[in-house]
Amino acid sequence: MGILSIQSSVSAGHVGNNAAVFPLQRLGFEVWRVDTVIFSNHPAHGRHQGRVVASGEVAALLSGIEALGLWPHCDAVLSGYLGTADTGPVVTDAVTRIRAAHKDTLYLCDPVIGDQGKRYVAEGLVDFYRTQGVPAADLVTPNAFEAQCLTGIETATAESALAAARALRAMGPRIAVITGVLEGDDVVTVAANKTGAWRVITPRLPIPGYGAGDLFAALLLGHLLRKAALPDALSRAVSAVQAVLAADASESALDLPLIAAQDALLAPPRLYPAEPVG
Repeated sequence: MGILSIQSSVSAGHVGNNAAVFPLQRLGFEVWRVDTVIFSNHPAHGRHQGRVVASGEVAALLSGIEALGLWPHCDAVLSGYLGTADTGPVVTDAVTRIRAAHKDTLYLCDPVIGDQGKRYVAEGLVDFYRTQGVPAADLVTPNAFEAQCLTGIETATAESALAAARALRAMGPRIAVITGVLEGDDVVTVAANKTGAWRVITPRLPIPGYGAGDLFAALLLGHLLRKAALPDALSRAVSAVQAVLAADASESALDLPLIAAQDALLAPPRLYPAEPVG
């Protein structure tokens, strides 16, 4: 099974494609990566080098993959940080072409906008997600801040986040998952589809967690492609991310210990259950 992953890249560390490709490969998938930015490291380190990849270059890379005849074998598209609003339509156009060759291809759009009240993308990207990216997707996985930006619904509690998830589903996706809902000492992840809604509660760890959302989206997609029901896929993905984060739970840990904790990607030591909610 093949997955096209379109998101950021760093030379050192694990965010974007560096957080998604290896876990998907561990789950048994062939992954074709297209990088939307090429940075030396995550900017949270205080300095970085590199560039945003122009939308025309992203389009050329996608055309090159298409020319290999791979689209009929593409079971899913995963998009994350896009770098520039111009890249958004390039992604949705690729999804359309892939679905023409493989009608059952899933599209997971992780609408990367910002986190914890801080937006770090241009307004044009927010507009793209609202009008094109989210409506084209089968699954969306925003964090609480991103879900609020997209729906206008406050997401400070699991209950309000669930309302935002349902509003996102009304925009087109079959599944909406909202991560990073902070309730006291807990972090809640909520998910909704046409049959129900669920939440997974994990303890809040004192670390930044850069790349955790990218890792979660990849693992969720992988488990769904392996035919897990949504509650099971949600539980497994959240539990694996929690295990990776806990492997180096210090405030100075800016990069995920993905390689050291790789066994937890397949078999997290503790499974946090997905509980049905109203």
